[in-house]
Amino acid sequence: MRNILLIGGTGFLGTAMVRELARRPATADCCFTLPTRRRERAKHLLVLPTAQVVEANVHDPATLARLMAGQDTVISLVGILKGGEGEPYGKGFARAHVELPRKIAAAAKAAGVRRLLHVSALKAAADAPSGYLRSKAAGEAVLRDAGLDLTLFRPSVIFGPGDAFLTLFAKLARIAPVFPLAGAAARFQPVWVEDVAAAVADSLARSESIGAAYDLCGPTQYSLRELVSYAAAVAGHPRAVIGLPEAIAWLQAWAMEFIPNGPMTRDNIRSMRVASVCDSGCTLPFGRIATPLETVAPTYLRA
Repeated sequence: MRNILLIGGTGFLGTAMVRELARRPATADCCFTLPTRRRERAKHLLVLPTAQVVEANVHDPATLARLMAGQDTVISLVGILKGGEGEPYGKGFARAHVELPRKIAAAAKAAGVRRLLHVSALKAAADAPSGYLRSKAAGEAVLRDAGLDLTLFRPSVIFGPGDAFLTLFAKLARIAPVFPLAGAAARFQPVWVEDVAAAVADSLARSESIGAAYDLCGPTQYSLRELVSYAAAVAGHPRAVIGLPEAIAWLQAWAMEFIPNGPMTRDNIRSMRVASVCDSGCTLPFGRIATPLETVAPTYLRA
């Protein structure tokens, strides 16, 4: 294995993934190809001597074909939380979570690339309540049907420096005297971004991971109310959290859909109807021990 193509490799999880691979002796000398829509957004990765940042549209089949040439492994990391409304899912979810995996699989097969690692989402299912989770399940099905050497990873919400979860709550706490919160009772089992990256990297050297799917969770379950309160307190802005009745939460989320980069959508509320937690006794694969949120979160939320 000398060449690894990381689709979504310049984002939050992708950055952790590239750095994890770059510091491992088995993959440190590999060439990492990192397509991105805007190269200037990936300047933080240019310091890695074997990282090749390429400005490219991965949704274009011809571009994907060029990127795939000469690769040994593909790591698919693309995911969005806001994809619009629609049945069975919105157009944005269809494009990112279903159509793109289909194009990746077709390009990989055409180029003779067998190994594919794909990050999906915990509780993805065809009958899930949200378009996000249904589209993630559809993307998994597309890749399974492709007949490649596939490994799936299904993390709960991922935390770490630069996340769009705890960091968002900490920022909002600076300006909000109270938190009116939709889905306050929703359950999560957050997993550290470095643990996710390590699990994906571990699978490259393990043939038994081919055909397997791994749920990835941290060691502790929390309600959304607990996570918001914790992030605000650690950031130095403790706030009261007020759980909203479902009807008001629905209206709040609908209104926020009109705000660029708004923190909540109606589909997010639907996703939270399913607890994003692992089954009892579930552990990280390959003997890894999950890192507690309280060990890591203060190191970046206090900043």
